[in-house]
Amino acid sequence: MSATEQSISIARTAAHAAADKIAQDIVALDVSERLAITDVFLIASAPTERQVNAIVDGIEEELSKQGLKPVRREGRSEGRWVLLDYVEVIVHVQHEEDRVFYALERLWKDSPVVDLQLEGALQGAAQQSPSGDTAE
Repeated sequence: MSATEQSISIARTAAHAAADKIAQDIVALDVSERLAITDVFLIASAPTERQVNAIVDGIEEELSKQGLKPVRREGRSEGRWVLLDYVEVIVHVQHEEDRVFYALERLWKDSPVVDLQLEGALQGAAQQSPSGDTAE
């Protein structure tokens, strides 16, 4: 079983909202085969706590236009790693230092990458990772 079209649509909307707030290294992973609790992890990062929170605000605002509200939000006050749980999609917005340290992409590397359709943005296998390496 792979991610539903609705999950992918939510992830794309959130990714576009994050890109509008200058999020870095936006990637979505289809974790539906490995997790029963969600279909997609959307991961994005920013260089400052303030920008992390701005990205989170942008995502929440855009998804609320579709009638979606997170069932859980964690980490907002610290602005280092904010998790937004939309059930089908879990959004992780991390400070770039935390993203390198926790390396979620490496942890879930066997999960397929979701095409977010971000024109002009580096994504998927050809994107530069937070560690500075270029994936091939």
